[in-house]
Amino acid sequence: MDQFPQQLYRLSEALLAWYDAGARVLPWRDDPTAYHVWLSEIMLQQTRVSAVLPYYERFLAVLPDVAALAAVEEDRLLKLWEGLGYYNRARNLQKAARRIMEDYGGVFPGDYETILSLPGIGEYTAGAVASIAFGRAVPAVDGNVLRVISRITGDEGDVLDGAVKRRFSAWVQAILPADRPGDFNQALMELGAMVCLPNGAPKCAQCPARPFCTACREDTWNVLPVKRKKTPRRIEEKTVFVLLSSQGVALRRRTAKGLLAGLWEFPNVDGALDEPAAAQQVQRWGLVPMEWLEQLEAKHIFSHVEWHMRGYVLRVRGRGAAELCWTDRSGLETERAVPAAFAKFRAAAQNALPEQGEET
Repeated sequence: MDQFPQQLYRLSEALLAWYDAGARVLPWRDDPTAYHVWLSEIMLQQTRVSAVLPYYERFLAVLPDVAALAAVEEDRLLKLWEGLGYYNRARNLQKAARRIMEDYGGVFPGDYETILSLPGIGEYTAGAVASIAFGRAVPAVDGNVLRVISRITGDEGDVLDGAVKRRFSAWVQAILPADRPGDFNQALMELGAMVCLPNGAPKCAQCPARPFCTACREDTWNVLPVKRKKTPRRIEEKTVFVLLSSQGVALRRRTAKGLLAGLWEFPNVDGALDEPAAAQQVQRWGLVPMEWLEQLEAKHIFSHVEWHMRGYVLRVRGRGAAELCWTDRSGLETERAVPAAFAKFRAAAQNALPEQGEET
């Protein structure tokens, strides 16, 4: 192990006392079964706690256990996930659930290495489930933990580098209390989420590590942790169509591979089309533009690409191309998973579509 930062030996007792005094009340903490911890950790990837809470409750109401998750139809699964993004997380949840049913008799495995072998589970999630649900003394090192450890120790290693992550994990392993590994891991995450913040000044006055934190003493929080610069996102322009007819609104399914694979989307093409060019595109789909209702602008940011979207809401006549699937308001709201990238266009469609039983 690299030279161990001695101040970390002071962290366990101070951190657990702080956590015991004011940990957030969260539903997966109230009932930390492996299924609950696993589901929450997957949902929390790239997503804030406040956004996850209603999804978590809704998901569990429909799919309360591994068996239900393994058996659900994919369209239903993706609809439950709609709005959380990164949909492969949901697909991998189901793949792992099916593996648990097939290989482990429906019982979630309790050792770290087996958990790590399940689809969609990396070292952090495996550590979180093993320590929180099963009391295994293994670290769970996410971005929050990397930031906390970097600042306490003053370590200037690039936290996106695998060797640095392994070093920090070894340090956390060395100070894990054998009797409360899950609480300690959650406390470290909590400290990073609530006090040692990623954007803006940390709340050092509230931090139990303040007496021995290097970044606090040397006022270097704004340069720690060190991260290599990311490649700038690619910008793509798109024109999106909300096509309305007596049949409902037109959707189409994305291809089975690539970005937003297999989800439903509003028909779209590359480039920012003006209205005459947009009308020509509608005609290529075998439809006749009847009434142009609204023009929209929207932007959505993915990890490596940014969509700049111009949208047209219009009424059309005709059945259209075979790729188009006409969906009523109920289908849009309860059956077909449309990713958040199209949220503005979905809202426009919902406003334009009649309620069930209304005249079109």
